[in-house]
Amino acid sequence: MTNIAFKPDSRIVVVGLGYVGLPLAVAMAKKFNVIGFDISLDRIRELNDGFDRTDEIDKERLQASTITLTTDPSEIKDAAVYIVTVPTPVNEDKSPDLGPIKSSCELLGPLLSKGAIVIFESTVYPGVTEELCGPVLEEESGLVCGEDFFLGYSPERINPGDKEHTVDKITKVIAGQTPEVTAVLADLYGAVTSGGTFAAASIRAAEAAKVIENSQRDINIAFINEITMIFQKLGISVYDVLEAAATKWNFLNFTPGLVGGHCIGVDPYYLAERARQINHDPRIILSGRAINDGMADFVAERICAQLSGAGKILVLGLTFKENCPDLRNTKATDLIQGLRRRGFSVDVHDAAADPVEAKKFYNIDLVSSLDDLEDHSYAAVVGVVSHDSYKDITGATFERLLETGGLIADVKAMWRNLDKPKHLRKWQL
Repeated sequence: MTNIAFKPDSRIVVVGLGYVGLPLAVAMAKKFNVIGFDISLDRIRELNDGFDRTDEIDKERLQASTITLTTDPSEIKDAAVYIVTVPTPVNEDKSPDLGPIKSSCELLGPLLSKGAIVIFESTVYPGVTEELCGPVLEEESGLVCGEDFFLGYSPERINPGDKEHTVDKITKVIAGQTPEVTAVLADLYGAVTSGGTFAAASIRAAEAAKVIENSQRDINIAFINEITMIFQKLGISVYDVLEAAATKWNFLNFTPGLVGGHCIGVDPYYLAERARQINHDPRIILSGRAINDGMADFVAERICAQLSGAGKILVLGLTFKENCPDLRNTKATDLIQGLRRRGFSVDVHDAAADPVEAKKFYNIDLVSSLDDLEDHSYAAVVGVVSHDSYKDITGATFERLLETGGLIADVKAMWRNLDKPKHLRKWQL
């Protein structure tokens, strides 16, 4: 029988309080004794003040939670369960950056006591939990993995800005190092989600399931982006094509776009790396990535081809998705750079992004309000992110912002039915 320390009143520590960790910690605190740990003192201070800059947890829920927040490793020593939710980004060369997850293991190792379970939610390729995390934890703790402490994996499925598929409603895939550990994960996650749990055949199977979920979406979007490029050169809007094709009962409803974010634009590189390690050439995966990574520059080229000479362009949207403040790995920046490389001056407005983060991460000074912009000053207004407030923009607003003959460039088909002023032009993908 596995000697597991977990009991219903045991301490659970969630490591990393970002888009994934904070909602999980708040949900688990309703049922268990939870400590939330983050290395950022500013993040902890903001959360203690009731402010979540990710906009996943509102002030009322945050202040009502029984969760304890800390940056002090000594306060999370000897917990029964640690849940690691740190990011797993890619390097500049698109190779997996396992630095954050390795650092978390180095931090937790000396804090482990016998019987502890360390669960990883970070997206990784198959094998990372057992082949990297386990040995690092062993080395740092002096304990034996699988005897003195145990591993688990339950891939995160947080969709930033999605208020329907929240952590307390989705099905959680779980896998433990032993059947007894899997049973603990089932009790732990089953207590906080109405969606239930699914026990994967192994930790590696659970890791693989997560990484293909986003890789599958990436490949499907890449197909749509490629046909968008084809149809643009034929003078056809892909949205007109998709509207017709969608009348078939089994047509898959994907739309073109700039594929960024913390998952879809990153996870395929993790799967590709593992494939190369076993001498397999991941052709479809990397072809899809190449198409999607090149989409922003293609859009910039199509827009600039319709504008004569240099001028000013207003870009609406910087976040990686609509109605969400998440700026991680946004490809809107690639589009902005593409416009600037072609000689245009670019202003940027975003209805959801934090101006401080936009400046910090991308050196972009966001326009504070569309109302304050000078009349008739832009050669083009480009709709990049379909925030709800942008969908409501009227022809009168475009008439005020654009020069005579100016271009309304609709990347996301927000304004397909717009009653535009006759002296303005309109283009969409």
